[in-house]
Amino acid sequence: MSKKKETAKVISQEMLAGNIYSMWIETDIAKEARPGQFISVYTKSEARLLPRPISICETGCINRPDGKITDDHGTADSRNALRIVYRIAGEGTREFSAYKAGDSVDILGPLGNGFPLPEKKDGSDAILIGGGIGIPPMLELAKALRCNKTIVAGYRDADLFLDKELGKYGKLVIATDDGSAGTKGTVIDAIRQQGVTGTVIYACGPTPMLRGIKAYAQEMGIEAYISMEERMACGVGACLGCVCKTTETDDHSKVKNARICKDGPVFLASTIDL
Repeated sequence: MSKKKETAKVISQEMLAGNIYSMWIETDIAKEARPGQFISVYTKSEARLLPRPISICETGCINRPDGKITDDHGTADSRNALRIVYRIAGEGTREFSAYKAGDSVDILGPLGNGFPLPEKKDGSDAILIGGGIGIPPMLELAKALRCNKTIVAGYRDADLFLDKELGKYGKLVIATDDGSAGTKGTVIDAIRQQGVTGTVIYACGPTPMLRGIKAYAQEMGIEAYISMEERMACGVGACLGCVCKTTETDDHSKVKNARICKDGPVFLASTIDL
């Protein structure tokens, strides 16, 4: 799968929740993007040379007559827009939050590998789990999977985002740290209390959450694919700035490491040492 850098155009942007923004971008990168991949977004400031890695939330098509975006996948060649949903975490993402429709933005992608997708409906019952800013990539995955889906989303509090959109593609279960919406506690607490079952898990979120998911998957005897969150520098596997520990020796580094940006961000949970 090829990657390329291009100057794309902002289609729209809106704030979804406190410090959480949604940006649609017109780009040919959408044609090759898969659920679980990400793009690198470059700032316009010479003081911030490194791009910001942001997961792809979904892809879509621009309706030329009215400029509206449809989320219908259609054929790969018809997709010409992608959406990123991100949290303001520093000056780079703060800059992105000020972009308006028509502004230009330099991006590189699609990067990393994605979640494995069955070629056809195979009778699986998938559990999709997103925590915090790991929730956005679950939307494109929920749209692409052709099986029964339960989507478990973990938030800090009742300031929810993407919940209504996720609910279109499967049963939605919500967990919040403070109990102000859904189940009080972690996503694993919600899974147990709500009786969620499945034959495969797909997850993205902070490391403590992924550690709990790996343990739960081992307990239940089911496969789990996890998308790792990590700060990145180059984003293409050259700098070794985003390695994680693995259970097997890596062919590239000859040690038990993997590059999250290049070998991931999606891994089979059993192969990662959390």
